[in-house]
Amino acid sequence: MTNRARPFSLCYSPHDVIQLFYLLAALQILFGLYLIYEGIRWIGYARRRLLRHSGFYAPRVAVLCPCKGTEPGLEANLTALCEFDYSNFNYEIFFILASQDDAAYSALRRLAERSRAKAHIVIAGLPEGCGEKVHNLRGAVQQLPEEFEALVFADSDGRPGRHWLQKLVAPLGDGRVGAATTMRWFLPNRENLATAFLAAWNAPIVTLLGENRRNFCWGGGTAIRRSVFEQANVLEEWQNSVSDDYSLTRALEHIGRPIVFVPECLTVSLAATGFAELMEFTNRQIVITRVYAPWLWYRAAATHGLYCLTLALGVYATLETVLASRPAFQLLALTFLPVLLSVIRGALRLSALTEVLPVWK
Repeated sequence: MTNRARPFSLCYSPHDVIQLFYLLAALQILFGLYLIYEGIRWIGYARRRLLRHSGFYAPRVAVLCPCKGTEPGLEANLTALCEFDYSNFNYEIFFILASQDDAAYSALRRLAERSRAKAHIVIAGLPEGCGEKVHNLRGAVQQLPEEFEALVFADSDGRPGRHWLQKLVAPLGDGRVGAATTMRWFLPNRENLATAFLAAWNAPIVTLLGENRRNFCWGGGTAIRRSVFEQANVLEEWQNSVSDDYSLTRALEHIGRPIVFVPECLTVSLAATGFAELMEFTNRQIVITRVYAPWLWYRAAATHGLYCLTLALGVYATLETVLASRPAFQLLALTFLPVLLSVIRGALRLSALTEVLPVWK
């Protein structure tokens, strides 16, 4: 005689489901309130940094920007890298391509000719044993003259402000700091659902960084002293890697150097995407995080999974109660209270961003 799995409704009574829902809802509400508290702390940290003078540390900087292909707004993004208000243009830009046949090459040539800061185009060659972006960065760093005291990594899809470089480099004046980093903020540049999803998906990542010890580097905006870069053996860490920023983070962790988050340098990225590109981008980010930062992946998976489970059980319990002709207001309220707390957190993030990025308000 074989044992057959019984349906969910026969294994667990509606009462059991409701009790489980009450437990999960209580945890979600407590966690949601905690995250609102953390959001308020994040705003406080951002405001304190905005009011603080960035300092006078302004070493000779090499700005390294890997490029691949063309995209809307590319020239405007790269022009922003050439117009920083930084210590009498005491920096040089290195645009890095895998091949001279890259579609971005002609645009980079035009930009390098008219750039106010000295600009170079580095041809790194085809990658071997690591991701193309990592390969390009390794090749460019290995070719840098000794005169550069600090390295700054930027992405071609970001559009930083004029004081971005000064504010990002300034924390390195404290010799104990490993690196200073910021994060992107996707601003929809197309009115479609996929672009809105991309912006919403990325927004919570900003508040993972802050005044804490678990900061991680973002490849589109990180500054590091060259001496620290060499001490951390980042070039060796980049070998066989497909993630420049997570590998850089891991190298700094190995030597016990902290990473400072600089919210005043948040970088706007004008987003316009479709669902195919959205799935490709988010899946790639999730897989890379799973490999290089499993603690962050498990945290995000558990948080999101429990949130969805609570919502599903709440809807089930509410419908079961309504069909039994019993009052269901309490269940309905508990179902959507975590959603309301999420909306409040989103409003806090938006409020903070209008202060950090007033020009985009």
